[in-house]
Amino acid sequence: MKHIRIGAGAGYSGDRIEPAVELAEKGEIDYLVFECLAERTIAIAQQTRMKDPSLGFDPLLAERMRAVLGICNEKKIKIITNMGAANPLAAAAMVRQIALSMNLQLRVAAVSGDDVLDTLKAGAYISDQDIPVSSLGGKLLSANAYIGAAPLVEALAQGADVIVTGRVADPALFLAPLIHEFNWAMDDWQRLGQGTLVGHLLECAGQISGGYFADPGYKDVQGLARLGFPIGEVAEDGSVVITKVAGSGGQVTTATCKEQLLYEIHDPASYLTPDVVADFSAVTMREIGPDQVLVQGATGRARPDTLKVSIGYIDSYIGEGQISYAGPGALARGKLAQAIVAERLKLSAVGFEECRYDLLGVDAIHGAALSAPALPAPAPPAQPSEPYEVRVRVSARCDNMRDAIRIGNEVETLYTCGPAAGGGVTKTAKEVVAVQSCLLPRQQVKTSVHFK
Repeated sequence: MKHIRIGAGAGYSGDRIEPAVELAEKGEIDYLVFECLAERTIAIAQQTRMKDPSLGFDPLLAERMRAVLGICNEKKIKIITNMGAANPLAAAAMVRQIALSMNLQLRVAAVSGDDVLDTLKAGAYISDQDIPVSSLGGKLLSANAYIGAAPLVEALAQGADVIVTGRVADPALFLAPLIHEFNWAMDDWQRLGQGTLVGHLLECAGQISGGYFADPGYKDVQGLARLGFPIGEVAEDGSVVITKVAGSGGQVTTATCKEQLLYEIHDPASYLTPDVVADFSAVTMREIGPDQVLVQGATGRARPDTLKVSIGYIDSYIGEGQISYAGPGALARGKLAQAIVAERLKLSAVGFEECRYDLLGVDAIHGAALSAPALPAPAPPAQPSEPYEVRVRVSARCDNMRDAIRIGNEVETLYTCGPAAGGGVTKTAKEVVAVQSCLLPRQQVKTSVHFK
Protein backbone atom coordinates (compact mmCIF):
# COMPACT_ATOMS: atom_id res chain seq x y z
CA MET A 1 0.00 0.00 0.00
CA LYS A 2 1.28 3.45 -0.90
CA HIS A 3 2.25 5.78 1.98
CA ILE A 4 2.91 9.52 2.09
CA ARG A 5 4.97 11.11 4.87
CA ILE A 6 4.04 14.67 5.86
CA GLY A 7 6.06 16.71 8.35
CA ALA A 8 4.62 19.57 10.40
CA GLY A 9 7.24 22.31 10.22
CA ALA A 10 5.47 24.95 12.33
CA GLY A 11 2.38 25.32 14.47
CA TYR A 12 2.24 29.13 14.61
CA SER A 13 3.94 32.18 13.17
CA GLY A 14 6.83 32.42 15.64
CA ASP A 15 7.52 28.71 15.97
CA ARG A 16 11.03 27.24 16.05
CA ILE A 17 12.78 26.77 12.72
CA GLU A 18 15.29 24.05 13.71
CA PRO A 19 12.71 21.23 13.98
CA ALA A 20 11.60 21.88 10.40
CA VAL A 21 15.20 21.60 9.21
CA GLU A 22 15.49 18.34 11.15
CA LEU A 23 12.35 17.02 9.47
CA ALA A 24 13.70 17.87 6.03
CA GLU A 25 17.14 16.42 6.73
CA LYS A 26 16.21 13.27 8.66
CA GLY A 27 12.45 12.74 8.45
CA GLU A 28 12.31 11.03 5.06
CA ILE A 29 9.23 13.13 4.32
CA ASP A 30 7.46 13.88 1.05
CA TYR A 31 5.82 17.13 2.18
CA LEU A 32 6.74 19.82 4.70
CA VAL A 33 3.83 21.95 5.91
CA PHE A 34 4.19 25.26 7.76
CA GLU A 35 0.92 26.25 9.50
CA CYS A 36 1.59 29.80 10.68
CA LEU A 37 -1.68 31.73 10.49
CA ALA A 38 -3.75 32.34 13.62
CA GLU A 39 -7.12 34.09 13.75
CA ARG A 40 -5.79 37.58 14.43
CA THR A 41 -2.53 37.17 12.50
CA ILE A 42 -4.05 37.91 9.14
CA ALA A 43 -5.74 41.11 10.36
CA ILE A 44 -2.41 42.35 11.72
CA ALA A 45 -0.78 41.39 8.43
CA GLN A 46 -3.43 43.40 6.59
CA GLN A 47 -2.49 46.45 8.66
CA THR A 48 1.10 45.97 7.57
CA ARG A 49 0.05 45.67 3.93
CA MET A 50 -1.95 48.91 4.16
CA LYS A 51 1.27 50.69 5.12
CA ASP A 52 3.38 48.90 2.50
CA PRO A 53 1.65 47.00 -0.35
CA SER A 54 4.76 44.84 -0.83
CA LEU A 55 4.38 43.36 2.66
CA GLY A 56 1.58 41.67 4.61
CA PHE A 57 3.02 38.15 4.75
CA ASP A 58 4.68 36.25 7.60
CA PRO A 59 7.78 38.12 8.86
CA LEU A 60 9.70 34.84 9.22
CA LEU A 61 8.93 33.67 5.69
CA ALA A 62 12.36 34.48 4.29
CA GLU A 63 14.25 32.95 7.22
CA ARG A 64 12.24 29.73 7.07
CA MET A 65 12.62 29.40 3.32
CA ARG A 66 16.37 30.01 3.38
CA ALA A 67 16.65 27.30 6.01
CA VAL A 68 14.76 24.57 4.12
CA LEU A 69 14.60 25.30 0.38
CA GLY A 70 17.97 23.79 -0.43
CA ILE A 71 17.35 20.60 1.53
CA CYS A 72 13.81 20.22 0.20
CA ASN A 73 14.97 20.73 -3.37
CA GLU A 74 17.67 18.10 -2.95
CA LYS A 75 15.31 15.57 -1.39
CA LYS A 76 12.31 16.38 -3.63
CA ILE A 77 10.19 17.53 -0.67
CA LYS A 78 7.26 19.78 -1.53
CA ILE A 79 6.42 22.72 0.75
CA ILE A 80 2.94 23.99 1.61
CA THR A 81 2.39 27.01 3.84
CA ASN A 82 -0.16 29.69 4.73
CA MET A 83 2.62 32.21 5.47
CA GLY A 84 1.23 34.32 2.64
CA ALA A 85 -1.20 35.76 5.20
CA ALA A 86 -2.68 38.95 3.71
CA ASN A 87 -0.42 38.96 0.65
CA PRO A 88 0.25 35.48 -0.78
CA LEU A 89 1.27 36.87 -4.18
CA ALA A 90 4.06 38.96 -2.69
CA ALA A 91 5.07 36.07 -0.43
CA ALA A 92 5.36 33.72 -3.39
CA ALA A 93 7.43 36.31 -5.23
CA MET A 94 9.83 36.46 -2.28
CA VAL A 95 10.13 32.66 -2.21
CA ARG A 96 10.99 32.72 -5.93
CA GLN A 97 13.66 35.37 -5.34
CA ILE A 98 15.20 33.35 -2.52
CA ALA A 99 15.18 30.20 -4.67
CA LEU A 100 16.89 32.02 -7.54
CA SER A 101 19.51 33.45 -5.17
CA MET A 102 20.28 29.84 -4.19
CA ASN A 103 20.41 28.75 -7.86
CA LEU A 104 17.28 26.64 -7.41
CA GLN A 105 14.69 26.24 -10.16
CA LEU A 106 11.42 25.77 -8.29
CA ARG A 107 7.80 26.15 -9.35
CA VAL A 108 6.22 28.40 -6.73
CA ALA A 109 2.44 28.82 -6.65
CA ALA A 110 0.36 31.42 -4.84
CA VAL A 111 -3.27 30.71 -3.93
CA SER A 112 -5.54 33.76 -3.69
CA GLY A 113 -9.25 34.40 -3.25
CA ASP A 114 -9.70 34.12 0.49
CA ASP A 115 -9.86 37.93 0.85
CA VAL A 116 -13.60 38.66 0.77
CA LEU A 117 -13.62 42.09 2.41
CA ASP A 118 -15.42 43.87 -0.44
CA THR A 119 -18.01 41.09 -0.66
CA LEU A 120 -18.82 41.34 3.05
CA LYS A 121 -19.16 45.10 2.97
CA ALA A 122 -22.03 44.62 0.55
CA GLY A 123 -24.33 43.09 3.15
CA ALA A 124 -23.01 40.22 5.26
CA TYR A 125 -23.91 39.94 8.94
CA ILE A 126 -21.76 38.91 11.91
CA SER A 127 -22.78 35.45 13.10
CA ASP A 128 -25.19 35.25 16.06
CA GLN A 129 -25.38 39.05 16.43
CA ASP A 130 -27.42 40.19 13.42
CA ILE A 131 -25.02 43.12 13.06
CA PRO A 132 -24.00 44.13 9.53
CA VAL A 133 -20.28 43.94 8.86
CA SER A 134 -20.48 47.44 7.40
CA SER A 135 -21.36 48.78 10.87
CA LEU A 136 -17.70 48.36 11.86
CA GLY A 137 -16.94 51.25 9.53
CA GLY A 138 -13.34 52.49 9.61
CA LYS A 139 -12.41 49.93 12.26
CA LEU A 140 -12.72 47.09 9.74
CA LEU A 141 -9.31 45.66 8.75
CA SER A 142 -9.82 42.33 7.03
CA ALA A 143 -12.24 39.58 6.08
CA ASN A 144 -10.86 36.24 4.97
CA ALA A 145 -12.74 33.06 4.15
CA TYR A 146 -11.43 29.69 5.26
CA ILE A 147 -10.93 28.04 1.89
CA GLY A 148 -10.43 24.32 1.43
CA ALA A 149 -7.97 21.97 -0.24
CA ALA A 150 -9.20 22.27 -3.85
CA PRO A 151 -6.94 25.11 -5.08
CA LEU A 152 -3.92 23.52 -3.39
CA VAL A 153 -4.67 20.23 -5.16
CA GLU A 154 -4.87 22.19 -8.41
CA ALA A 155 -1.46 23.76 -7.73
CA LEU A 156 0.09 20.35 -7.01
CA ALA A 157 -1.42 18.96 -10.21
CA GLN A 158 0.33 21.78 -12.08
CA GLY A 159 3.69 20.76 -10.63
CA ALA A 160 4.11 23.20 -7.75
CA ASP A 161 7.17 22.63 -5.57
CA VAL A 162 6.13 25.33 -3.10
CA ILE A 163 2.57 26.53 -2.42
CA VAL A 164 1.96 29.78 -0.55
CA THR A 165 -1.57 30.60 0.60
CA GLY A 166 -3.47 33.05 2.73
CA ARG A 167 -6.40 31.95 4.90
CA VAL A 168 -6.82 28.21 4.34
CA ALA A 169 -8.45 25.91 6.90
CA ASP A 170 -5.54 24.42 8.85
CA PRO A 171 -6.33 20.73 8.14
CA ALA A 172 -6.68 21.49 4.41
CA LEU A 173 -2.95 22.24 4.21
CA PHE A 174 -2.33 18.56 5.02
CA LEU A 175 -5.39 17.17 3.27
CA ALA A 176 -4.43 18.60 -0.14
CA PRO A 177 -1.32 16.43 -0.69
CA LEU A 178 -3.31 13.33 0.30
CA ILE A 179 -6.04 14.09 -2.23
CA HIS A 180 -3.37 14.71 -4.87
CA GLU A 181 -1.18 11.69 -4.15
CA PHE A 182 -3.97 9.16 -3.60
CA ASN A 183 -6.34 10.60 -6.21
CA TRP A 184 -9.18 10.82 -3.71
CA ALA A 185 -12.47 12.14 -5.03
CA MET A 186 -13.60 15.49 -3.64
CA ASP A 187 -16.82 13.83 -2.45
CA ASP A 188 -15.21 10.74 -0.88
CA TRP A 189 -16.40 11.91 2.51
CA GLN A 190 -14.97 8.97 4.47
CA ARG A 191 -11.43 9.52 3.20
CA LEU A 192 -11.72 13.30 3.39
CA GLY A 193 -12.83 12.92 7.00
CA GLN A 194 -9.83 10.73 7.77
CA GLY A 195 -7.50 13.11 5.92
CA THR A 196 -8.93 16.01 7.90
CA LEU A 197 -8.11 14.09 11.07
CA VAL A 198 -4.52 13.78 9.86
CA GLY A 199 -4.37 17.53 9.35
CA HIS A 200 -5.96 18.28 12.69
CA LEU A 201 -3.44 16.08 14.50
CA LEU A 202 -0.43 17.63 12.76
CA GLU A 203 -1.46 21.28 12.47
CA CYS A 204 -0.06 22.41 15.84
CA ALA A 205 3.33 20.78 15.28
CA GLY A 206 5.07 20.29 18.64
CA GLN A 207 1.86 20.08 20.66
CA ILE A 208 1.35 16.46 19.63
CA SER A 209 4.97 15.46 20.18
CA GLY A 210 4.98 16.47 23.85
CA GLY A 211 5.17 20.26 23.79
CA TYR A 212 2.07 21.87 25.28
CA PHE A 213 1.33 18.41 26.73
CA ALA A 214 4.15 18.52 29.32
CA ASP A 215 3.33 19.03 33.02
CA PRO A 216 6.20 18.22 35.44
CA GLY A 217 5.37 15.50 37.94
CA TYR A 218 2.20 14.53 36.10
CA LYS A 219 3.20 14.23 32.47
CA ASP A 220 6.97 14.36 32.26
CA VAL A 221 8.49 14.85 28.81
CA GLN A 222 12.21 14.68 28.08
CA GLY A 223 14.16 16.89 25.71
CA LEU A 224 11.73 19.78 25.28
CA ALA A 225 14.57 22.17 24.39
CA ARG A 226 15.17 20.03 21.27
CA LEU A 227 11.56 19.03 20.68
CA GLY A 228 11.01 17.03 17.52
CA PHE A 229 8.05 18.02 15.37
CA PRO A 230 5.61 15.33 14.20
CA ILE A 231 5.43 13.28 11.04
CA GLY A 232 2.27 11.68 9.71
CA GLU A 233 2.83 8.54 7.67
CA VAL A 234 -0.47 8.26 5.84
CA ALA A 235 -1.80 5.21 4.00
CA GLU A 236 -4.09 5.32 0.98
CA ASP A 237 -7.12 4.49 3.16
CA GLY A 238 -6.39 7.58 5.30
CA SER A 239 -5.08 5.76 8.36
CA VAL A 240 -2.00 7.45 9.81
CA VAL A 241 0.95 6.66 12.04
CA ILE A 242 2.00 9.74 14.03
CA THR A 243 5.72 9.70 14.76
CA LYS A 244 8.80 11.96 14.87
CA VAL A 245 12.47 11.91 13.95
CA ALA A 246 14.30 9.22 15.93
CA GLY A 247 16.47 10.74 18.66
CA SER A 248 14.70 14.09 18.74
CA GLY A 249 13.23 15.42 21.97
CA GLY A 250 9.66 14.97 23.11
CA GLN A 251 7.41 11.95 22.76
CA VAL A 252 4.51 10.65 20.70
CA THR A 253 2.05 8.55 22.69
CA THR A 254 -1.67 7.85 22.71
CA ALA A 255 -1.93 10.46 25.46
CA THR A 256 -0.29 13.24 23.40
CA CYS A 257 -2.41 12.26 20.39
CA LYS A 258 -5.65 12.24 22.39
CA GLU A 259 -5.02 15.71 23.75
CA GLN A 260 -4.38 17.05 20.26
CA LEU A 261 -7.45 15.25 18.91
CA LEU A 262 -9.64 17.18 21.37
CA TYR A 263 -7.88 20.50 20.76
CA GLU A 264 -10.36 23.19 19.59
CA ILE A 265 -13.05 20.60 18.89
CA HIS A 266 -16.60 21.56 19.85
CA ASP A 267 -18.44 18.48 18.58
CA PRO A 268 -16.17 15.53 17.67
CA ALA A 269 -18.97 14.02 15.57
CA SER A 270 -19.49 17.19 13.53
CA TYR A 271 -16.22 19.05 12.88
CA LEU A 272 -17.06 21.60 10.18
CA THR A 273 -14.41 22.30 7.56
CA PRO A 274 -14.58 23.67 4.01
CA ASP A 275 -13.93 20.19 2.59
CA VAL A 276 -16.04 17.88 4.76
CA VAL A 277 -18.02 17.63 7.97
CA ALA A 278 -15.62 15.31 9.76
CA ASP A 279 -16.69 12.78 12.37
CA PHE A 280 -13.99 11.85 14.92
CA SER A 281 -16.34 10.07 17.35
CA ALA A 282 -15.14 6.55 16.40
CA VAL A 283 -11.42 7.30 16.16
CA THR A 284 -9.08 4.68 17.65
CA MET A 285 -5.43 5.02 18.64
CA ARG A 286 -2.84 2.34 19.30
CA GLU A 287 0.85 2.54 20.08
CA ILE A 288 2.65 0.25 17.63
CA GLY A 289 6.21 1.14 18.61
CA PRO A 290 8.32 3.80 20.35
CA ASP A 291 6.96 7.21 19.32
CA GLN A 292 4.56 5.56 16.86
CA VAL A 293 0.78 5.82 17.23
CA LEU A 294 -1.61 4.36 14.66
CA VAL A 295 -4.75 6.52 14.31
CA GLN A 296 -7.77 5.53 12.26
CA GLY A 297 -11.57 5.44 12.31
CA ALA A 298 -12.52 8.98 11.26
CA THR A 299 -15.21 9.45 8.69
CA GLY A 300 -17.26 12.32 7.29
CA ARG A 301 -20.27 13.57 5.40
CA ALA A 302 -21.03 16.22 2.81
CA ARG A 303 -19.28 19.56 3.24
CA PRO A 304 -21.20 22.68 4.39
CA ASP A 305 -22.77 25.04 1.86
CA THR A 306 -21.16 28.02 3.58
CA LEU A 307 -17.62 29.03 4.48
CA LYS A 308 -16.55 30.61 7.73
CA VAL A 309 -15.12 34.10 7.36
CA SER A 310 -12.83 35.62 9.97
CA ILE A 311 -13.31 39.39 10.30
CA GLY A 312 -10.55 41.48 11.85
CA TYR A 313 -11.21 44.95 13.23
CA ILE A 314 -9.82 47.49 15.70
CA ASP A 315 -11.81 46.93 18.87
CA SER A 316 -10.12 49.26 21.35
CA TYR A 317 -6.77 50.33 22.82
CA ILE A 318 -4.98 48.81 25.79
CA GLY A 319 -2.81 50.93 28.06
CA GLU A 320 -0.64 49.27 30.68
CA GLY A 321 1.94 50.18 33.28
CA GLN A 322 3.97 48.02 35.67
CA ILE A 323 6.21 48.73 38.65
CA SER A 324 7.95 46.49 41.20
CA TYR A 325 8.35 46.70 44.98
CA ALA A 326 10.62 44.46 47.07
CA GLY A 327 11.65 43.98 50.66
CA PRO A 328 9.74 44.44 53.92
CA GLY A 329 6.27 45.89 53.32
CA ALA A 330 6.36 45.20 49.58
CA LEU A 331 2.74 44.02 49.48
CA ALA A 332 1.45 47.07 51.37
CA ARG A 333 3.40 49.43 49.12
CA GLY A 334 2.06 47.62 46.05
CA LYS A 335 -1.53 48.02 47.24
CA LEU A 336 -0.94 51.69 48.02
CA ALA A 337 0.48 52.18 44.53
CA GLN A 338 -2.70 50.69 43.05
CA ALA A 339 -4.88 52.97 45.13
CA ILE A 340 -2.88 56.03 44.07
CA VAL A 341 -3.21 55.19 40.38
CA ALA A 342 -6.95 54.52 40.72
CA GLU A 343 -7.50 57.93 42.30
CA ARG A 344 -5.24 59.64 39.77
CA LEU A 345 -7.22 58.19 36.86
CA LYS A 346 -10.39 59.64 38.36
CA LEU A 347 -8.84 63.04 39.06
CA SER A 348 -7.43 63.35 35.55
CA ALA A 349 -10.62 62.02 33.91
CA VAL A 350 -8.94 59.26 31.93
CA GLY A 351 -11.60 57.43 29.94
CA PHE A 352 -11.70 53.65 29.89
CA GLU A 353 -14.24 50.86 29.47
CA GLU A 354 -12.64 48.54 32.00
CA CYS A 355 -9.57 48.59 34.20
CA ARG A 356 -7.60 45.90 36.06
CA TYR A 357 -5.33 46.27 39.05
CA ASP A 358 -3.13 43.20 39.54
CA LEU A 359 -0.35 42.16 41.86
CA LEU A 360 1.69 39.71 39.81
CA GLY A 361 2.39 36.56 41.78
CA VAL A 362 -0.47 37.32 44.19
CA ASP A 363 -3.76 37.77 42.33
CA ALA A 364 -3.01 38.45 38.65
CA ILE A 365 -4.40 35.17 37.27
CA HIS A 366 -7.44 34.18 39.34
CA GLY A 367 -8.17 37.55 40.92
CA ALA A 368 -8.72 38.29 44.57
CA ALA A 369 -11.43 35.60 44.93
CA LEU A 370 -9.10 32.95 43.40
CA SER A 371 -11.96 31.62 41.25
CA ALA A 372 -15.44 32.45 40.02
CA PRO A 373 -18.00 32.66 42.87
CA ALA A 374 -20.15 29.93 41.32
CA LEU A 375 -17.29 27.44 41.39
CA PRO A 376 -15.61 25.85 44.43
CA ALA A 377 -12.39 27.72 45.12
CA PRO A 378 -9.24 25.59 45.02
CA ALA A 379 -7.05 25.76 48.09
CA PRO A 380 -4.30 28.34 47.55
CA PRO A 381 -0.74 26.95 47.65
CA ALA A 382 1.13 27.21 50.91
CA GLN A 383 3.28 30.35 50.93
CA PRO A 384 4.55 32.97 53.35
CA SER A 385 1.84 35.31 54.53
CA GLU A 386 3.83 38.26 53.23
CA PRO A 387 5.52 38.07 49.81
CA TYR A 388 8.98 39.57 49.69
CA GLU A 389 8.38 41.14 46.30
CA VAL A 390 5.39 42.16 44.17
CA ARG A 391 4.89 43.68 40.77
CA VAL A 392 1.98 46.04 40.28
CA ARG A 393 0.23 45.98 36.93
CA VAL A 394 -2.47 48.44 35.92
CA SER A 395 -4.14 47.92 32.56
CA ALA A 396 -7.20 49.47 30.95
CA ARG A 397 -9.17 49.17 27.74
CA CYS A 398 -9.83 52.57 26.22
CA ASP A 399 -11.63 54.02 23.21
CA ASN A 400 -8.61 55.96 22.00
CA MET A 401 -4.83 55.81 22.05
CA ARG A 402 -4.45 59.05 24.00
CA ASP A 403 -6.18 57.65 27.10
CA ALA A 404 -4.37 54.34 26.72
CA ILE A 405 -1.02 56.14 26.87
CA ARG A 406 -2.07 57.98 30.03
CA ILE A 407 -2.58 54.69 31.91
CA GLY A 408 1.11 53.83 31.70
CA ASN A 409 2.11 57.43 32.40
CA GLU A 410 0.27 57.41 35.72
CA VAL A 411 2.08 54.25 36.78
CA GLU A 412 5.40 55.78 35.79
CA THR A 413 4.79 58.80 38.05
CA LEU A 414 4.93 56.42 41.03
CA TYR A 415 8.71 56.61 40.68
CA THR A 416 8.66 59.95 42.50
CA CYS A 417 5.03 60.43 43.55
CA GLY A 418 4.24 57.04 45.02
CA PRO A 419 5.40 54.63 47.73
CA ALA A 420 9.07 54.20 48.51
CA ALA A 421 11.47 52.15 46.43
CA GLY A 422 9.45 51.43 43.32
CA GLY A 423 11.46 50.34 40.30
CA GLY A 424 11.55 48.64 36.94
CA VAL A 425 8.68 50.57 35.39
CA THR A 426 7.43 49.50 31.97
CA LYS A 427 4.54 50.98 30.02
CA THR A 428 2.84 50.15 26.75
CA ALA A 429 -0.12 51.30 24.68
CA LYS A 430 -1.39 49.35 21.71
CA GLU A 431 -4.34 48.72 19.45
CA VAL A 432 -6.48 45.67 20.14
CA VAL A 433 -7.29 43.75 16.98
CA ALA A 434 -10.39 41.66 17.60
CA VAL A 435 -12.03 38.95 15.54
CA GLN A 436 -15.64 38.19 14.68
CA SER A 437 -17.02 35.57 12.31
CA CYS A 438 -19.70 35.26 9.69
CA LEU A 439 -20.79 32.68 7.12
CA LEU A 440 -20.65 33.22 3.38
CA PRO A 441 -22.12 31.04 0.62
CA ARG A 442 -19.16 29.16 -0.85
CA GLN A 443 -20.05 30.17 -4.42
CA GLN A 444 -19.19 33.76 -3.49
CA VAL A 445 -15.57 32.79 -2.80
CA LYS A 446 -13.49 32.49 -5.97
CA THR A 447 -9.99 31.10 -5.60
CA SER A 448 -7.11 31.29 -8.08
CA VAL A 449 -3.72 29.64 -8.48
CA HIS A 450 -0.87 31.85 -9.70
CA PHE A 451 2.46 30.74 -11.19
CA LYS A 452 5.02 33.22 -12.42
